[in-house]
Amino acid sequence: MRRKSAARLAAVQALYQIELGDVTPDAALRDFLQHGIAATLPHTIGDEDEGREIEMALVEPDSALFTAVVRGALERHEDLDRLIGGALNKDWTPDRLEAVLRAILRAAAFELMSRSDIPPKVTISEFVDIAHAFYSGPEPGLVNAVLDRIARVLRAEDLSRDNDPAPR
Repeated sequence: MRRKSAARLAAVQALYQIELGDVTPDAALRDFLQHGIAATLPHTIGDEDEGREIEMALVEPDSALFTAVVRGALERHEDLDRLIGGALNKDWTPDRLEAVLRAILRAAAFELMSRSDIPPKVTISEFVDIAHAFYSGPEPGLVNAVLDRIARVLRAEDLSRDNDPAPR
């Protein structure tokens, strides 16, 4: 799971760099993959009775997920922006969002759209955690709300199955 989390974080970073024009898509993929992409993820350690400490751990991302999310988000960005725009308030469009926030939402929306093997709640939680890594204000809440709306459109059956009580 941590490798998938690292892949999502790396994909957001690559999408951000590509959007800023710092690097071409091919160069971003090549650089991240050739240089043994690694992401620093928080890892909780310590005794529960004594409180918890947060340690940062270097994790090798899942390269297949990283590549799929970056390529897919780039190839389908118009479709993703329509989905994101439909989940935002009427006065907002994806173009009005800050570039990191846009990268987070595009990557997550692509995963929701294309990865039926990953439960939507996992995708939402993972990308909300990424938003927390970049923002301390209301942005993670916005990411949660937008992704929840998108999941209800794309993956309503999966969400209702997750909410069904366990059989007795």
